[in-house]
Amino acid sequence: MTSPVLQTERLTLRLPSAEDFEAWAAFHAEADTMRFLGGVQARGAAWRSLCTMVGAWSVRGFAMFSVIERDTGRWVGRIGPWQPEGWPGREVAWGVAREFAGRGYAHEAAVAAIDYAVDVLGWDHVIHTIDPENRGSIRLAQRLGAVNEGPVRLPAPLESFRVDAWGQSADQWRARRGTATA
Repeated sequence: MTSPVLQTERLTLRLPSAEDFEAWAAFHAEADTMRFLGGVQARGAAWRSLCTMVGAWSVRGFAMFSVIERDTGRWVGRIGPWQPEGWPGREVAWGVAREFAGRGYAHEAAVAAIDYAVDVLGWDHVIHTIDPENRGSIRLAQRLGAVNEGPVRLPAPLESFRVDAWGQSADQWRARRGTATA
């Protein structure tokens, strides 16, 4: 399977792979990081989530990327297009490891991922599902130009999570990015 590799000033976004597993598992074991991402996962569950992400690339043709710090080669997080069965819309989701939080990496990678979703995948609308208490992700969504479109329901086994869809149209994104098409 071939997959895109996106480059930003400081990051590489690429298909997740087995070499990411130790950092992936550590990310999924961080209570603060996972507070709004479904909760802490044991190593076995983290392995299955990594395999799910890789499998989604094959089944859907897209999924979240592993985000790699270009200068060091270290795994930063997982960010990108995401739409499991029953999801309330086409999402660009994000999550960065605690040690990389506050460096602007989530914004940098999310911009590249939204550009990819709109320009390559042809999405006409992008959402971000965010718990109303997740102030950091809300600030990032607002910085990306998204607006709160109201509460949505996630599919089982996540149906008990409270989330709002923050979103915008592809045209709004392009206009904001200065890449409007004629």
